[in-house]
Amino acid sequence: MYTAPHLVLPKISNLSDLNVYTANGGYAAYRKALTMSPDQVTDEVKRSGLRGRGGACFPTGLKWSFMPKGNDKPKYLAINGDESEPGSFKDRQIFEDNPHQLIEGILIAGYAMGISKAFIYIRGEYHKWVDLMQKAVDQAYAAGYIGEGMKKTFGGDYTIDIVVHKGAGAYICGEETSLMNSLEGDRAYPRYKPPFPANKGLWGMPTTINNVETIATVPAILTIGADTYAGIGAKGHAGTLLYGISGHVNKPQVVELPTGMLLTDIIYDVCGGVPGGRAVKAVIPGGSSMPPLRGDEIEGVRMDEESLKVLGTHIGTGGIMVMDDTTDIVKVTLRIAHFYHHESCGQCTPCREGCGWMEKVLHRIDHGDATRSDIDLLLSVASQIEGHTICALGDAAAWPVRGFILKFRDEFEARCKPDRSFVSLNVVHGRRATAGSLVESMR
Repeated sequence: MYTAPHLVLPKISNLSDLNVYTANGGYAAYRKALTMSPDQVTDEVKRSGLRGRGGACFPTGLKWSFMPKGNDKPKYLAINGDESEPGSFKDRQIFEDNPHQLIEGILIAGYAMGISKAFIYIRGEYHKWVDLMQKAVDQAYAAGYIGEGMKKTFGGDYTIDIVVHKGAGAYICGEETSLMNSLEGDRAYPRYKPPFPANKGLWGMPTTINNVETIATVPAILTIGADTYAGIGAKGHAGTLLYGISGHVNKPQVVELPTGMLLTDIIYDVCGGVPGGRAVKAVIPGGSSMPPLRGDEIEGVRMDEESLKVLGTHIGTGGIMVMDDTTDIVKVTLRIAHFYHHESCGQCTPCREGCGWMEKVLHRIDHGDATRSDIDLLLSVASQIEGHTICALGDAAAWPVRGFILKFRDEFEARCKPDRSFVSLNVVHGRRATAGSLVESMR
């Protein structure tokens, strides 16, 4: 059925303890990296086919190669752990169960790019996981695995410092340029690009931003080799993925499996199927911002970016949200729209105004106060938001609204009142209408 290499979350108890981690081969991948040149490490990550696990799926090694060469100015690495997307809860498993592999990945990435300081930016509401990650960093400092102690522990002159930073408690902080503004102490507004972070990032210096899972995967690539890693999972989207499955399944969980898994295998074999044996009505494959799939089209669907792109959706963060046939699709869409309206930073007019209008119209539909023309209004507003904002939050708000309408339009229409046609307004009180009487009749 499937194999699970467990490259990021190995089945070892108490791996969050530094002694347990090192006893099971921890930091050996970094020692191996030190026998290679920085460019060789970057090339190894390139050849592995690792793509970002934060949603955009950008090739990781290629992103690293954008970092300018030389040491004439400070360089920074920001680890994006602002896991605020509804349906996504994989990064916190790394903070809790395998924080030292994340730290080791930071050392490797920092060495490859010549970076002297890294920031682990963690979602503001993740109080417990901030503390767990800080504990692991403190352990690593005390043992000489981070900071000046690295010279004695590993030899050589390279060192890196790591700061655990608690986020500002807003979804927009997960956008990479907003994250940088937040780290600098400013309001988390997205920045225009270009310039890109690799050229002008934190405090105007070259900066690389990677997701937690992405960096935690790097030690495994150095351990098993790029060619072996590239042979795991789907062609074009290599490796394992942390799938976070929630909703109407018997065993919701975070599970590490190869990319390209059949969606039906994940739902029915890994997660034990749907409670009560009910039918699947809809699935969001990668967190709340991704367009949904209907339950009658999930057969044969594989969970990798290229396969899902053909179906008009994306792998996103791997957060699979399953909905059975009792689900009220209109209410689900309204709830998602409410989230994005609430979390919009308000910098861009299309997002600030459009998200509010989508929520208002969906509220009218949910309460039976809308007409069918309002459905087309929703689609129009979504199209005016998508692609017209500085960051991707506008797209994230528009995609699920449009996706649910296109897949389940009949359910939206069933909640609407009949449209009032021009003919019905053309006669008022049994006589031909005047302009004044038409206006009066519509009040």
